[in-house]
Amino acid sequence: MNNLKKIILIGFIVGVTFACTSDFEEINTNPNRTTVGEIQASGMFEPLLYNGANAWMNYSWYWNNELVQFTAFTGGTTRQEHRYFISDGNWQSVWNLYTRYANNALHMYDMSIEQEERSLEAIALTLKVLYMSNLTDMFGDVPYSEAFTARKANGTTKPKFDPQKEVYLQMFTDLMEANEIYATKPIFAKPALDGMYKGNMEQWRKFNNSLYLRLLNRVSGRSEMNTGTKMTEILNNPDKFPIFTSNADNATVTFSGNDPYRSQFSDSNEGDFTSSGRKLTEQLIKMTVVSDDNGNQTYEDPRLPIYGKKNPNINVNPNNLWKGTIAGVPEQDQSTADRGSSWLNAAVFVRSDAPGTFMDYAEVQFILAEAALKGRIPGGESVAKTHYENAVTASVEKWAELGQYSEVPITITSTDITTLLSSDLASWDNATNKEELIGNQKYLALFWIGMEAYHEYRRTGYPELTIGSGAVFNDYILPTRFAYPTTTMATNNENAQAALQRMGGDNTMKTPVWWSKQAIDEGK
Repeated sequence: MNNLKKIILIGFIVGVTFACTSDFEEINTNPNRTTVGEIQASGMFEPLLYNGANAWMNYSWYWNNELVQFTAFTGGTTRQEHRYFISDGNWQSVWNLYTRYANNALHMYDMSIEQEERSLEAIALTLKVLYMSNLTDMFGDVPYSEAFTARKANGTTKPKFDPQKEVYLQMFTDLMEANEIYATKPIFAKPALDGMYKGNMEQWRKFNNSLYLRLLNRVSGRSEMNTGTKMTEILNNPDKFPIFTSNADNATVTFSGNDPYRSQFSDSNEGDFTSSGRKLTEQLIKMTVVSDDNGNQTYEDPRLPIYGKKNPNINVNPNNLWKGTIAGVPEQDQSTADRGSSWLNAAVFVRSDAPGTFMDYAEVQFILAEAALKGRIPGGESVAKTHYENAVTASVEKWAELGQYSEVPITITSTDITTLLSSDLASWDNATNKEELIGNQKYLALFWIGMEAYHEYRRTGYPELTIGSGAVFNDYILPTRFAYPTTTMATNNENAQAALQRMGGDNTMKTPVWWSKQAIDEGK
């Protein structure tokens, strides 16, 4: 009888424990199965923030770095993104990720209104735009005005696809609405939940408006969007439109390292992260290393040994050089091209508390440098130079903080930054093409920030990438967009087909998105 009582008691405890744990997982790490009213709006905030930051890091490593030649997977043929082997399953996973997070942000927005959580109402709009901007930038025309309405009265399971121009205009409206809510100084009730800004609404407001600048810059090649006027309005009204003013404002999520607040790569090792897979490319090395006529490496960008590390095997790298593998190399030449190639710096990235960044101050300064250079905002070349040098400095200083985690800790001084700004790699005064210089240095500064370098490459054409002779899977064309998944084409075919006709192409990775340099140059 005593044994039976013990069994019953243990069974009860296990049942209660499982129920609590299951509830925690459901509410705090997977909000995708919830419905309006089941939980508080604050219960959705952490998954949107932390899981979103992890997705940003994963997409940097998995997609962005391979497409824009930061890295190339040369550990076999299981992964061939750098050869543009991208399937419908890949399109589906990317589509699902961005729509899932945007849907959850809208869900949090609805609950915030019901529960009168004004701070979360504003944050939900900012995050919705963050995720939806990446969806449209990856695919082109997407549902926005009718998206995620199926659970509402008069909603639809077959939303129309809005033209990308209309998507951007609606995102601008959402960001303006969020800015107005932030201006009321709402109180974030549970600051401990916020691993980015600790509930500081002024910093969230800066992120919101800096994101607005990013999106204005994205469509700046379209004169009808009148982006210069809007940028100038933001800059002339810092009280109404505060933006990032230092690295202290960076939209960076800090992980504690304790479950469930752990980095995407917590359980990775150097082998699966880099040495047996993704290596640095010759594209990245040539943009960060100066060599003399004899091949001696005489100078390197101070960020490079934080981004990556030289191959430590003296048998394949006897001279201890930075060497990049070839993105898009034919399969039969892969082993030769890869010999001695440098790795990602796993000691920096593979940590349970490694941070994830959505946007930083350096990007804002690059945006303003380009805008001034092109006359979209006042100031001309002199102001452009100031913003440019601020941008490079901010980027180096941001990465300098991570130098402590390298196997051999790396320290970057102000003198090192001055040297970089006067070097052949980054000198403003010595550059004959200032627009290219901004584009190239922005590319380097966007390392490890989601898909931004890929988006910017399609917008500007910088840096000049060499398409490898093994990039056969998209006819040697770097993907201009991702194609709509088969499921989307099957379940919402009429609207998807209308979008494809509008964009002027088939459902392939060769149709340029509306804001891209290619579309503008081709008059599409």
